[in-house]
Amino acid sequence: MNDHDLLELAVLLTARAAERIMEIRAAGFSVDAKADETPVTVADIQAEAIIVRGLREAAAHIPVIAEEEMAAGRGGAVAREYWLVDPLDGTREFAAGRREFAVNIGLIRDGAPVLGAVGSPAFGEIHYGLVGQGAWRRRGGAVERIHARRPPPQGLTVFASRHYADDPALAALLARYDVAMLTNIGSALKFLRLAEGVADFYPRLGRTMEWDTAAPQAVLEAAGGGVLTAEGTPLRYGKPGWENPVFYAWGLR
Repeated sequence: MNDHDLLELAVLLTARAAERIMEIRAAGFSVDAKADETPVTVADIQAEAIIVRGLREAAAHIPVIAEEEMAAGRGGAVAREYWLVDPLDGTREFAAGRREFAVNIGLIRDGAPVLGAVGSPAFGEIHYGLVGQGAWRRRGGAVERIHARRPPPQGLTVFASRHYADDPALAALLARYDVAMLTNIGSALKFLRLAEGVADFYPRLGRTMEWDTAAPQAVLEAAGGGVLTAEGTPLRYGKPGWENPVFYAWGLR
């Protein structure tokens, strides 16, 4: 399979997982806690099963690192090439009845994101991209190419995490920039707003894992944006414990 085939596979499995998540949401569900006290639902488990099975059947040569398997102690190791899967990014938002949750499937090669698909089940959208070749948004039966933008003269439109909205460190960081508007939302949707060219900056000061960011970073980079660490270097993958440092996601600069 070439990269276009792998991207098509990621989009297909994202759609299947998104459909199952919405079925579970309509039927009702309970919320449990994992060992690290983060929430988990049957939607996380069943969506991941759909994705992992599909990836391993269609591309058996590529290892899969998936959030719920890792939490259950069935994780893999860093390889030259591997999938990173977050079957339900934004479980807190999902459990609270909000729309800001996502399905993330990203492919890493030599420590960098190559391609990704991000489903937004409650919005009926899938964003996907192949780094160096372009990014797209599928909504219903329509597909549209998307591009990051340069910040407008009136200042930055910033998207930041809902759960760190009151963090003084965020306020101190944003004081260094000309900010026209700040919106706080959950999940990978923040990356997508940059990729679509409706926002400019997403600073992440709190904890994230690699499966949270691989797919949306690929989409953003495919749309012309980028994700940098606090030191100004590109956010890379295969880090100890699969944990990300502080990072800043940007549109065109």
